[in-house]
Amino acid sequence: MPGENLSRDEAQERAALLSVDSYDVFLDLRSAVGEREPAGTAGEPRTFRSVTTLRFRCAEPGAASFADLIAPSVTAVSLNGRDLDPGEVFDGARIRLEDLAAENELVVDAQCAYSRTGEGMHRFVDPEDGEVYLYTQYEPADSRRVFANFEQPDLKAPFRFEARAPEGWTVWSNGVGELVDGVWKFAETKPISTYITAVLAGPYHHVTDSYARTFEDGTTLEIPLGAMCRKGLAPHFDADDVFLVTKQGLDFFHDHFDYPYPFGKYDQAFVPEYNLGAMENPGLVTFREEYIFRGKVTQTSYEARANVILHEMAHMWFGDLVTMVWWDDLWLKESFADFMGTFANVGATRFTDAWITFANRRKAWAYRADQLPSTHPITADIRDLQDAKLNFDGITYAKGASVLKQLVAYVGQDAFLEGARRYFKRNAYGNTRLGDLLSALEETSGRDMAAWSRSWLQTAGVNSLTPQVILSAEGRIAELTVLQEAPESHPELRPHRVAVGLYRREDGSGPLVRYARAEVDVDGPRTVVTELAGAEAPELVLVNDDDLTYCKIRFDEGSLATLREALGEITDPLARALCWSALWNLTRDAIVPARDFIALVLRFAGRESDIGVLQMLQAWANSALVNYAAPDWREQGGALLAEGALKELRLAEAGGEHQLAWARFFAVVASSEADLQLLQGLLDGTAKIDGLDVDQELRWAFLEPLAAHGAADESVLAAELARDDTASGKRHQVRCLAARPSAAVKAQAWAAVVESDALSNALVEATISGFGQPSRRDLLAPYGEKYFAAIDRVWAERSIQIGMDVVRGLFPSLQDSPETLAATDAWLAAHEDAPPALRRLVLESRDDLARALRGQACDIAAAG
Repeated sequence: MPGENLSRDEAQERAALLSVDSYDVFLDLRSAVGEREPAGTAGEPRTFRSVTTLRFRCAEPGAASFADLIAPSVTAVSLNGRDLDPGEVFDGARIRLEDLAAENELVVDAQCAYSRTGEGMHRFVDPEDGEVYLYTQYEPADSRRVFANFEQPDLKAPFRFEARAPEGWTVWSNGVGELVDGVWKFAETKPISTYITAVLAGPYHHVTDSYARTFEDGTTLEIPLGAMCRKGLAPHFDADDVFLVTKQGLDFFHDHFDYPYPFGKYDQAFVPEYNLGAMENPGLVTFREEYIFRGKVTQTSYEARANVILHEMAHMWFGDLVTMVWWDDLWLKESFADFMGTFANVGATRFTDAWITFANRRKAWAYRADQLPSTHPITADIRDLQDAKLNFDGITYAKGASVLKQLVAYVGQDAFLEGARRYFKRNAYGNTRLGDLLSALEETSGRDMAAWSRSWLQTAGVNSLTPQVILSAEGRIAELTVLQEAPESHPELRPHRVAVGLYRREDGSGPLVRYARAEVDVDGPRTVVTELAGAEAPELVLVNDDDLTYCKIRFDEGSLATLREALGEITDPLARALCWSALWNLTRDAIVPARDFIALVLRFAGRESDIGVLQMLQAWANSALVNYAAPDWREQGGALLAEGALKELRLAEAGGEHQLAWARFFAVVASSEADLQLLQGLLDGTAKIDGLDVDQELRWAFLEPLAAHGAADESVLAAELARDDTASGKRHQVRCLAARPSAAVKAQAWAAVVESDALSNALVEATISGFGQPSRRDLLAPYGEKYFAAIDRVWAERSIQIGMDVVRGLFPSLQDSPETLAATDAWLAAHEDAPPALRRLVLESRDDLARALRGQACDIAAAG
């Protein structure tokens, strides 16, 4: 659509010309329920009325600009009392504004469309009870699907929202609301960006609480708290725990930020069919409802939810109070929130080991993203909105957070937090760039932040750190050196503040413990750690012990041999997690064969005490089997994993979370007739494992492999849906239906996603997930060619979110052959002018495929 993809240059030009004084937005949401009024023809979207009054100033009277709006139709437009012809000024994405005055008032009356893709005003009908629920999701630029505006982060303004809603509904927005004569009216917001405004409406289950904080000057801040979810999820909603973490977070951030929470109330809504984890709308944070647990989950899930709650809360200061000028500096909010989420989890909640999860899980995301051809500096070059959408990635979040963890080690925690406090106070309700934060940190730390920024924020790629040990004749360390390397594509060597740990077992047996540690600044290709000279010979040298920096850890040969023999003997859980992470990177880099990594998991994972690390190891082991193992060894490897998982399942503590983790992993790798019979027996009650409660969520986890191997047909899945006739049950059923091993099933699933836009975003995701089953790669063979023929059209015709889901999710990665690689290269060569965001997605998938083929070659070589 012309003009839909706003460029940075256009945004800069508009920001130089315009400043916004206020928005008044009225939404009539009564059309969300009942028959369409008037009855629409097939294919026409259901719409709602949106009336926006926008007051703004123009620095050059007489100049022209534009407002943003994506809507099926516009009823009326007036500028400064002058009626404009919508047919002439509105092109479907922009409203042309000419001959602007010094002070302007724009009024737009439009019919906007309800969304089924999670972008804009999403409308969800609960299959359980027929209730309708609405919520908005905008980042980076979908508020223009709900009301006319200037859709860029640096044109902030106060907002006043009003809404009419169906009888019996409640409506929420960023400010406090009240129902007056049938209209919900909300308090005016502070100046905020368009993308963090929000509206929620429907018969939501609503729980309330409150938070109070008395400051040193005697003043008290009171914050009303709310938590919402669908009525169907209310029996599972543990709002008390959500409020507990919320209050702990508010205490923590007030302690450390010295700036009172500025947005009045604090509501948190858990909403259906949500594309993201959560969104930091001030006063009305939205979360995916999967954070409400319908069945038993491990502490990893509760820790993850707490992390997200705290991540979004950190955004109230980093992102909402102070916002980046343009998406180039997206990291100014996302990296900080990602770091602060874990920092606060450890410092304020029961999840005191959250840095282990960060090292093991979040950094894995960063390491993968930083080795893709699309890697970019943390401060990225964002040319337009499509670029922005794709940069909510492992670099901006997890690498950025990792680099901030390194920065805290570099400047000290006190200087870091004081810099943040000055940054908030200096730029409150404004917009900033990289230099604004660096200048505050330079003041408080006395460090040269420009040099640090050049190395860490303005270059891409990940360094590898490898220890080199020379022993004396007496068996002590004569010299320990850290070697730093960088890939040819991104040759930057960086300054690293690292801890180097030495580990050994007493008399060659028993626990593997650290007996010496030194912190050192690694700079350049070779750094000698003088502090460790003369230490007794180690069995294991762990570079980046305590996980202070962002790097790939490598091992010397002696350390690698120790890990193969005694990884499970490492007593410190963070050190153990770092070793596992390093071994996984070695596997992905085709240095350690996939079968060797799987063997390590089978040997040592059963002894892993940290449940989050265990679940990550299980996921990695499955990925090693599916992607990196020699094709002719996969069947054997899968049988070994299933056998090992079942053994650990039977050995695990009855009713414990390790038992649950092994049960879920067993379902993932089950393939033999005996495995499938056991799963079926656990479902129908003819088999039993002491302590294992096969609740509804676990039933679906067992049904997917049964469906994928042809042991659960459509009637079985229909019966299960009847048992669990909920929105969650429907998503599970759709995934299981698409998993069935039939050419007709695959054709139907493909058509539902690629040839039709009838499915909602959540059901598109479920269908794609079920479609790609590694157990029947043969059934997916016809879809490689179809994929490359379809993606241009899909990208052009569908929303960017659905386009991303299809292009990523249906790439023929399971057709892992040189022929598929060649077909990908042929498409890229023939589509050099394709949208850069589309090319990026295909390039990333190509890189994953090439990496898989290198891993398979390594594994084949290991077999001899």
